[in-house]
Amino acid sequence: MTITKTEIPKNSLLKTNNMTYDYTDSFQGNFDDKFQNIGITEVGKSFFSSGPKWVDKLFGFRNKLVRLFGLKTSGKVTDRQKMLDNFKGEKGEQIGLFKVFDKTDNEIILGEDDKHLNFRVSLFIKKQNETKTDKKLIISTTVKFNNWFGRLYFLPVRPFHKLIVPTMLKGILKDIEQQNLK
Repeated sequence: MTITKTEIPKNSLLKTNNMTYDYTDSFQGNFDDKFQNIGITEVGKSFFSSGPKWVDKLFGFRNKLVRLFGLKTSGKVTDRQKMLDNFKGEKGEQIGLFKVFDKTDNEIILGEDDKHLNFRVSLFIKKQNETKTDKKLIISTTVKFNNWFGRLYFLPVRPFHKLIVPTMLKGILKDIEQQNLK
């Protein structure tokens, strides 16, 4: 499974708002949707359920640390599976730190606004051929700093982010492949 660095898709919701960002990145990987049953809601569920354990541990450490500074955390998630089962990817829905800001047939925008920075994660499905089974999944991240603390906060996060996102994309694609076997 090959993951490559790319650009935010031209027709992404992240591009249509004319915002300027302090940080952006995008990674892509291909998948075969042979039954044409993998939509953006399924991709959103996979985003929340297919991450490696070490990423969960990093988020746990992050939450403990930033709580001291009064920043938002994912809080206590008592029944994550129930939340995932009920996840529709609708605007305003939230799982942990990630709120759904927008959704189309081929893209979901997740993120959060906090006093130090605002971030968005786009999960974007791009069809590759006429049969509509060969698809590309593109994860794009944008960050807008609200103050100097946002810049300071992101300094140690940035190198981890460049490791976490491709790893999560691989996990999502593996999860999608498993769904295609059912």
